[in-house]
Amino acid sequence: MPTDSSDPAAQPPRSSRTPRDAAAADDSLEITYPVTFRMNRLAYFTVPMLALVVVLLIGASPWFAFAFVVPAVLWFWIHRLRTIVTEDGLRAVGFSTTEVAWSDIAGLQFPKWSSVRAVLHNGERVRLPAIGFRDLPALSIVSGGRIPDPFEAAASPDE
Repeated sequence: MPTDSSDPAAQPPRSSRTPRDAAAADDSLEITYPVTFRMNRLAYFTVPMLALVVVLLIGASPWFAFAFVVPAVLWFWIHRLRTIVTEDGLRAVGFSTTEVAWSDIAGLQFPKWSSVRAVLHNGERVRLPAIGFRDLPALSIVSGGRIPDPFEAAASPDE
């Protein structure tokens, strides 16, 4: 069945982080390491909303004043979560910082309601905060092809 070229489902999705077309057009793309993947800035919107809820709680009882700590901790947590790509591997920053060399990575895992995980050759899994499925084209570019781009593979004709 032929597909309509105007159908958005028939077109491969694009990354919102890196212009893939510019990278494909320029093979001599210079990458300055380290490259940091951070949480979407829209996540910071939850901080003032939570602060508003705390203000409403304080209106009900002044004993809730201690809850003003929660929006500050949430802001710090959103600011801290990141994945840093270097020439040597990945650094996942969350509760703790985990460094993984490129040679240790066997593949990636995409749990349904969780962040991407790097699966190591020994079976261990390392969470990669702030990286989603849509970030794979950008991750493929900055990894130097060590992590393949599934969108590129789907767009290429089967031979």
